[in-house]
Amino acid sequence: MTDTRPLALITGASSGIGHELARQFAHHGYDLVVNAEDEAPLESAAQELRESGAEVRAVRADLRTGEGRFLLLDALDGLTVDVAVLNAGVGQGGAFVDTDLADDQEVIDLNVTATVRLAKPLLRAMVARGAGRLAFTSSVASMMPGSFQPVYNASKSFVQSFAQALAEEVKDTGVTVTAFMPGPTDTAFFDRAGMADDTRIGTMKKDDPAQVAEQAFEAVMAGETTAVTGSLKTKAQGLAGKVLPDGVKAAIHRRLAEPGTGKAPEQPS
Repeated sequence: MTDTRPLALITGASSGIGHELARQFAHHGYDLVVNAEDEAPLESAAQELRESGAEVRAVRADLRTGEGRFLLLDALDGLTVDVAVLNAGVGQGGAFVDTDLADDQEVIDLNVTATVRLAKPLLRAMVARGAGRLAFTSSVASMMPGSFQPVYNASKSFVQSFAQALAEEVKDTGVTVTAFMPGPTDTAFFDRAGMADDTRIGTMKKDDPAQVAEQAFEAVMAGETTAVTGSLKTKAQGLAGKVLPDGVKAAIHRRLAEPGTGKAPEQPS
């Protein structure tokens, strides 16, 4: 890494919101450490980012595992991370009684356990230095009980609460903590969660990940504690999440995420 450019760490950076976030930081003069578990997409993303003039270190590591988290932290040894965005996450759709417990556990391992285990050393170093920005990809899902996506929504509720608590703890240290909350975004998330084809949320129009990332970047750099990022529709969902009763939100989420609610494909004329 260079001595003249600040350094940003982005996890889950091979595609989707994470890759667009990496583009934002590269465009604004940052060198990068980018992480993902998939080797070829990560290397492709890193090469594209290097073409912007950034120095980029790609770290392939599965953050669901202790070994993967150690690999990433080891790659950061000796580096000053000015901004860290813990973006890597995974979802799982379906009724809780039907989903595989191992899949549910992977959601917890990545969205919760990895978040805590990476945030601890990163935030300690920033507080000791008196400078830095730590950010988390939360979700508007954090604001509602996730019928037919219960573990994922609960994991994002953890992330949201965790981030806001940390922001309060470090508010006088020169360090900022931001949780940004996208809505349904046009990434591979719903395919990986098994929700792309047979749920309303999987088949509906989604936000542009570039727009989400641009707004998230602005929120992080402004030191905002929370920000709903994406379209006006997503921002309206964020406002509704603050006022609707949990029971109503759980029923709404059911209509979006229950298998079999997906829009029927259009028939050719």
